[in-house]
Amino acid sequence: MEHLPGYAGLIAFIDLSSGQVDYRPTNIYADDFLGGGGIGCKLYWQESVVGGEAFDSRSPLIFTTGPLGGFAGLAGSRCQVCGKSPVAAPEHFSYGSMGGSWGAYLKFAGFDGVVLKGEAEKPVYLFLHDGVCEIRNASHLWGKGTMHTQKILKDELGAATRVMTIGPAGENRVTFATLLADDNASGSGGFGAVMGSKKLKAIAVSGRASLTPAFPDELRSLSDKLRDLKKNVDFEVPQAQPGLTAKRKACYGCIAGCSRHLLEASDGRKSKYLCQNSVFYEERADHYYGRRSKGAFVANWLCDEYGLDTSAVEAFILWLSRCHEAEIVTDASVGLPLSRMGSLEFIESLVRKISLRQDFGEILASGISNAADFLGQRSRTLFGDTIHASGTVVGYCPRLYIVDGLFYATEPRVPYSQMHEVTEPIWAWLDCVNKDEGAWASSEVLKSIGRRFWGSEAAVDFNTYEGKALAAKEIQDRQHLKACLILCDFSWATVGIEYSEPEMLSHVIGAVTGRSLSLAELKHIGERVFNLQRAILIRDGHPGRQGDTLLDPWYSMPVKTSFLNEDCLVPDRSGLPVSRKGEVVDRERFERMKDEYYELRGWDVGTGMQMSEKLNELGLNEIATELCSRGLAK
Repeated sequence: MEHLPGYAGLIAFIDLSSGQVDYRPTNIYADDFLGGGGIGCKLYWQESVVGGEAFDSRSPLIFTTGPLGGFAGLAGSRCQVCGKSPVAAPEHFSYGSMGGSWGAYLKFAGFDGVVLKGEAEKPVYLFLHDGVCEIRNASHLWGKGTMHTQKILKDELGAATRVMTIGPAGENRVTFATLLADDNASGSGGFGAVMGSKKLKAIAVSGRASLTPAFPDELRSLSDKLRDLKKNVDFEVPQAQPGLTAKRKACYGCIAGCSRHLLEASDGRKSKYLCQNSVFYEERADHYYGRRSKGAFVANWLCDEYGLDTSAVEAFILWLSRCHEAEIVTDASVGLPLSRMGSLEFIESLVRKISLRQDFGEILASGISNAADFLGQRSRTLFGDTIHASGTVVGYCPRLYIVDGLFYATEPRVPYSQMHEVTEPIWAWLDCVNKDEGAWASSEVLKSIGRRFWGSEAAVDFNTYEGKALAAKEIQDRQHLKACLILCDFSWATVGIEYSEPEMLSHVIGAVTGRSLSLAELKHIGERVFNLQRAILIRDGHPGRQGDTLLDPWYSMPVKTSFLNEDCLVPDRSGLPVSRKGEVVDRERFERMKDEYYELRGWDVGTGMQMSEKLNELGLNEIATELCSRGLAK
């Protein structure tokens, strides 16, 4: 079979139970699903067992790259992971995305994807290189932290090797255990626990395979143009912290870098500084010590080394502090120094006990919902409006950004990239409202974003539910296309490259793969992938409309403030700022918005189930046939 430009060419299928390794050409999936999340969904549909649990040895764990991975200056070298998530309640299909360099080196090793099934008899790791996959003994690595494991394998396999691994939390099947790769790139969704259940400690990748684009000169010109578009972007620099040095560290193939830094302590410990993970313990630590401290750095390093999702740990800290204040728990009753929250002693104790399932950590390791069941209903009420059912702290709220409600309702996880497409233009508009120097997103610009990317100007009026269903569909289809290419959310943002050069992505894909795909055709692929994901969820037991719901507090608890938007300001129909402080989601209007959304999707309005006619139109004929045979589509 002919090798496609832009792809490594192979997907490895590994059965850890038997030790069997097979290979399939990427070509058979690339035409319809491009790569990344698209191919991942298709592989999951084919390889998963209906009704299988996350830790079932028959359940697949899938890693995929995209056609832009491994090329310089495109910001598309990420890695997508998908499978059944133990974080979800009930368990269902989900996905995660990782930056750094591991995804690029997987392609250099000769692979566009890896599909894992089975369970090894003893700990193993995979070594992929030069188009082959070896299963090797990892007994000497079991029990070690992520960064320690990376060092050992690099010493054994060579410094150029890239290593993705799990820590003790993953080995012990902590439901919110993460994956950690080089450059402190992490993947959430509980897939570290899934790797641990398969007794797979790490996946090492190495190789020098050259990736050849279809049109090298054109790609070089486009890459130069992308760099020019991003050259004046301001980057956030970490605030000075005692005893730490900061160095910018871009992911492989980035366009111009971002605020991503690596912090290093004098003892050699390193930690990524980016978004939530860099600051989740910062305020508590600085308050506890009464000064700027290394608390946030240590907390993040501990979570990375043990392999825990910092967002889940943040949710536990918030919830436990509320339970402590309500006298539901004490230091003695849970064996944690809750009264010294913010100290290094507390975070070290919490992370260690969860990761090793020690004492009360055994309860916490099963997730926040199960922990609340253990402590009783009164503790569950303390989730409030900021802790999501999946066990993460949420910073984007549909009481403020109405369209986000449809994302929360219909996606298998908190879909940050989709919500960023809404919030980032609003934040840029707030700069204009505040008359900040360099502000550019005026109300007229915001309206143009609504017309070009959200379906209508009405979508920009956040005082009404009008236009939000179409905006949700447009945004989801575009973001699922980006997941096929695994584009960086920071570089390929609506307020950035796409706003100034909407055709750029089509040109880049053409230069790399040789495929001439218009924006409409690319959008069609995104819609196809989103519908395949919906079909997966429905086949796994999602009840359709009944399951497309929001957190109960959002319907009854007025919003007080919001991340980077303290006054809850949004534009009205005229583009003037109005505050939604004190608003709730109107249940009746939200249900009517769902009616409109289902109609736009071509789904059955009454049940939220898919229609075979729409699935066939999207080229998902086999999926339509199976869903109909199970009585899950009309």
